[in-house]
Amino acid sequence: MTAAQHQPTAVLLGTGIYLPEPVISNEDLVASFNAHVQEWNAAHQKDIDAGTCVAKKESSAAFIEQASGIKQRHFIERSGILDTQRMRPHLKPRADDALSLAAEFCVRAAESLLAEHSDLKSCIDLTIVSCGNPQRPYPSISIEVQHHFQLPGAAFDMNAACSSTTFGLHMARNAILAGTARAVLVISPEICSAQLDFSDRDSHFIFGDGCVAVLVCNADLIKQHQGFAILDSQIATQYSNTIRCNFGYINRLEDVFTPPFFRQEGRKVMKDVVPWVSGRLIEQCKNLGMSTESISRLWLHQANRYINNMVVSRFWGRDATAAEAPLTLERYGNTSSTGSLMSFHEHHQDLSKDSYGLLVSFGAGYSMGSLLLKKR
Repeated sequence: MTAAQHQPTAVLLGTGIYLPEPVISNEDLVASFNAHVQEWNAAHQKDIDAGTCVAKKESSAAFIEQASGIKQRHFIERSGILDTQRMRPHLKPRADDALSLAAEFCVRAAESLLAEHSDLKSCIDLTIVSCGNPQRPYPSISIEVQHHFQLPGAAFDMNAACSSTTFGLHMARNAILAGTARAVLVISPEICSAQLDFSDRDSHFIFGDGCVAVLVCNADLIKQHQGFAILDSQIATQYSNTIRCNFGYINRLEDVFTPPFFRQEGRKVMKDVVPWVSGRLIEQCKNLGMSTESISRLWLHQANRYINNMVVSRFWGRDATAAEAPLTLERYGNTSSTGSLMSFHEHHQDLSKDSYGLLVSFGAGYSMGSLLLKKR
């Protein structure tokens, strides 16, 4: 076969994960939140009695688990979040020549992965930092990470909300198929605690912090029976205003500054996303000449237990086992774009050779990405 005839195959070779050490349980979060509610209601009692202000409602650990399936989450820091006078993490300023927090997440997730595949380090022609919660506009976190590891090639940041990781993997696969990269490092540092309003009953429990790194490479660089071949990748978007975070440097121009926290219309999101995502996954399989039953595993975005269960039941036309659609959000919460890869990281080794799986994410935008993987 000539070089012109040879079709490269992109392989998802391995993953690395980092979770900050502090853990906050539902009970921890509720105790702080309810104390805040009591303090707030007491301070606004006259307005509440006059009918010009609505009293805040307390929450419970049972409500959080019932609404989301989440029991705990990892955050960068505990005390600031649980302090009713602060309700956000503490973060000490870092010098410009020190590793940024997002870059530190990336380094911790990627270092074991790169150590395991040190022979491929010189082949990494592209580094992508892809996340929904970027720390800064420039210089790119990806270039900072590239510099730290002394990687060749180029680097860039990208954002597609909770679909950022699968969009980054789509870009990585395309670069390998086009022959512009031999290997690509994709990292998603999600510091979600920075955008959360911990005084809001409906959203303060949703997210967690974490990071996943992925190495994608040309199959010609590795042994035959390594990793998962990326046989197909699809991305899609359609505009919706139901999930939003307005944070940005333009905020400083406003006369009255309102913290631009994450917000969503949860019921509308579920109504919109479930048929859209499941429909596109079914269509992807159909276009590839595959039945949905030929898919052994769905590694879904870890958004919400009920959304995931509904997507799964529409996709397969039946309920799925825990092994077929594994959940990690019980322990980690919604970690934005890293969720599907956390599920993959923990639940892929048991699959037999030639098994198929779909790595799927979806989120604000709306956006979604899905990759068909085959174990080599």
